[in-house]
Amino acid sequence: MTVYIDPPNWPGHGRMWSHLVSDVSYAELHAFAEDLGVPRRAFERDHYDIPSHRYADAVAAGAVEVGSREVVRLLHGAGLRRRKGDVSRG
Repeated sequence: MTVYIDPPNWPGHGRMWSHLVSDVSYAELHAFAEDLGVPRRAFERDHYDIPSHRYADAVAAGAVEVGSREVVRLLHGAGLRRRKGDVSRG
């Protein structure tokens, strides 16, 4: 199982956030997030939003650190990219 995380560079709700993605399936991503203790409500379209204070936890659990552009490239390459307006929840 390989999932990827970008640096916590995304502001929102008074904190910084990372994106956790899979390049294989949403099932793989959900399983990793569940093992990490991330609530399903943190899933947004094609990724999990991970607060900066949990970034090191995700990496320690096996998430591979990549840049934000790489996250998008991985999602596109796997056919898992969902743009805003696509309301399906995976």
